[in-house]
Amino acid sequence: MGRQIAELEQQLGAVLFERTGRGLKPTELALTLADPARQMAAAALVLNQQLHSANADVAGTVRITASQPVACYLLPPVLAAMREALPAVQVALVVSNSVSNLLEREADIALRMVRPDQSSLVAKLIAEVGVSACASRSYLRQRGAPVVPTDLLLHDLVGYDQNDEIIKGFAAMGHPMTHTRFALRTDDMIAYWQAVRAGLGVGFVANYMLGLHDDVVQVLPGLALPKLPVWLTVHREVRTSARIRAVYDFLAHAVPQALNATQTAATIAPTPPPPTKDAA
Repeated sequence: MGRQIAELEQQLGAVLFERTGRGLKPTELALTLADPARQMAAAALVLNQQLHSANADVAGTVRITASQPVACYLLPPVLAAMREALPAVQVALVVSNSVSNLLEREADIALRMVRPDQSSLVAKLIAEVGVSACASRSYLRQRGAPVVPTDLLLHDLVGYDQNDEIIKGFAAMGHPMTHTRFALRTDDMIAYWQAVRAGLGVGFVANYMLGLHDDVVQVLPGLALPKLPVWLTVHREVRTSARIRAVYDFLAHAVPQALNATQTAATIAPTPPPPTKDAA
């Protein structure tokens, strides 16, 4: 105690206690500072308690942003399980294909297929999503199923409008094409899936979507298509929030499990397509 008092007096440049034979006697200055010091100590205690409570209380709203197919098809059962595990947490689901939501603070956590490059964000690769060619059973009954990848050139195709990944894929196989080759084009993945279901042609979707309806099946199961990375992204500073960290950790564990459970695709035995069209 004596050493601490001496250090405090040295820092303040003032004598706070007189040394007597009976011990230490506070000076007038020390008595003047006593009440403000007690107020400072009480305020520090309240601050510490509030900070501890904020970090320890896993409750409140967490805003999660994800693309349409992830938000509509993959996340609902994951969020239902999280509701059981974290009952005091409410989720605000922001359905958007934009990668800017997290930067603009429209959400706390993002699930994206693109890794952000901003230093203020922390991204964790939690899974990879397989992609398959697929078609409706009604379409395959009429046109037959492709046997080899080049058979796709004899089929109607459902493609993207602004996204050129499918076109790049065919070009990599040595078959350049343009957007006019597609029977239907859309960048809305819900509309894309429904177009495939309706029999507009062969499409390319994430494997977790193939189990949604039994009227759509995988074709060309041996076709090697690039996998899509799944990045779980959060702001650096919000990882100190107990509720956001709890949701972040839950998603990091549950999303890969959900993908593993849903990526067993339905398949159909291929039959040669009837030569009704010339290769594009």
